[in-house]
This record gives sequence, C-alpha cells and structure tokens, in this order.
Amino acid sequence: MERIAEVYARALFEAAQGRGALDAVREQLAAFVDALHGNRNLMIFFFSPYFSTQEKKEGLQRAVTGADETFMNFLEVLLESHRMPAIFAIKDRYERFWREEKKLLPVEVTSAVGLDSQLVASLGERIGQQTGREVELASRVDPEILGGIVLRVGNFVLDASIRNQLNQLRKQVAQA
Repeated sequence: MERIAEVYARALFEAAQGRGALDAVREQLAAFVDALHGNRNLMIFFFSPYFSTQEKKEGLQRAVTGADETFMNFLEVLLESHRMPAIFAIKDRYERFWREEKKLLPVEVTSAVGLDSQLVASLGERIGQQTGREVELASRVDPEILGGIVLRVGNFVLDASIRNQLNQLRKQVAQA
C-alpha cells in the first residue's frame, strides 16, 4: 500500500505542479479526506466493492463541487483503479512533497511552562536564518520536562530539559 500511495501522490503532485495548483489541490485533498473521516457512510460508499465505478463517479460529482479539475480527475482515476482506500496514505505523501517543495521546516518548542510568543517567534526566525528554510513553528507545554526546553527541528531533537539532565546524571551515578 505504501508504494501505491507514493506513486499516486507523486502523480497528483506533479500534475498539480504543472497546472500551478499545488496549494488548491492540497486543500481539496485534505478536505476530502476529512469528509471521509467524518462520514462513515461516505467512506463505505467509496470503498465498497458493491457499488459500481459509475455509481461512485456519479456520487463523487454530487458530493464534490467546485474542485480543481486535476483533483477531480485524480479522484476518478482512484475510483477506476479501485485504489480509493489508499487516499489517506496518498494525502500524507502529498503533504510531504508539498512541504519539501515549499521548503517548510517543522519546528516544535516544548517547555514546562508557557513561553512568551515573541521568544518562540525569535527562536523560529533564528532557525529559519540558519537553515535557509521557512519555519513552521509550533509551541506546546509539557510540565513533565520539569524545566528547560526541548527543541525539535525536523528530525533533529535538542533536549535541554531538566528531566533529561536528571536522567543523564542518574546514569552517571549508576555507572560510578
């Protein structure tokens, strides 16, 4: 399923990119997947082998209006090839391609107490300047880290929390 999702997501991404509709397709794909998550009957209809491809296409035309032509054609291809159940994984892969294209770097700042929004924004700006990428900044509070911060930049984690320091000290004492 992963390979199928990768192939279909890349095809959708490249088609949307060629038409200059990356953002519109991303939004419509997310909205469609959210609708499937929110309505079990809709998901059953599009995933069920009991309904014909033609019935599903007609249902799609009634359910989705005003969507980008590329996105609609893509959904019809999924229906014709009986690959609609892969739509969730396809959305995830498309999102990854979109983030790479936009050079977005996810950054999450975790602290024991709420931080000043200007401080968090300043951290994000500095990381963006150093990496040359646009930062997608998130901040959260986790009292279990006791103090300090945990900074997650993409796949890299800098753990400067008191909890981590205590764990390191505990290991050193145990080894001594």
